Amino acid sequence: MAKYSTGNSSGGGGGGSCELCGKTTDSLTEANVAGAQLNVCRNCASHSDTTKSERKKRAEPSERDRKRRAAQQTAKMDDARKGDASHWEEEGTNYADDPLPYLVSDYGDRVLEARQDAGLQRGELADELGIAENDLLAVEQNRANRASVGGSVIEALEDHLDVTLSESA
Repeated sequence: MAKYSTGNSSGGGGGGSCELCGKTTDSLTEANVAGAQLNVCRNCASHSDTTKSERKKRAEPSERDRKRRAAQQTAKMDDARKGDASHWEEEGTNYADDPLPYLVSDYGDRVLEARQDAGLQRGELADELGIAENDLLAVEQNRANRASVGGSVIEALEDHLDVTLSESA
């Protein structure tokens, strides 16, 4: 059974008994549990509403940390693009011949549901249609426009999965 503090403890990290479970330990940490400040053992520290490490994590990230995370995200995006750059080099980016139609608002959900109903993995469907898996992922995530997916991809998905993705004019 859990013990609760009456405010008279020998805690502060110098040793003693955990005020939550009663375990004797040399390593206690201060924790806020259900509004009470308690000195708890390492195992009970997870019950804390706010621990020192959580307060530190919640602190505003430094400018350096933000820049580092942004650079890491950019590197990830660059790495993802490297594997799929060949079709741009070979085919070019002539969107006048392959414009993206106006898409219904839930086009990504429709494609995802139809693909899953057909029992296909994303890679399998992309291979069957001869399209890049990244383009299919972009469609499923409702980012076809931002990812510069061509209208031919939308048409192929509509035909193969028997779904309506574009709005009729």
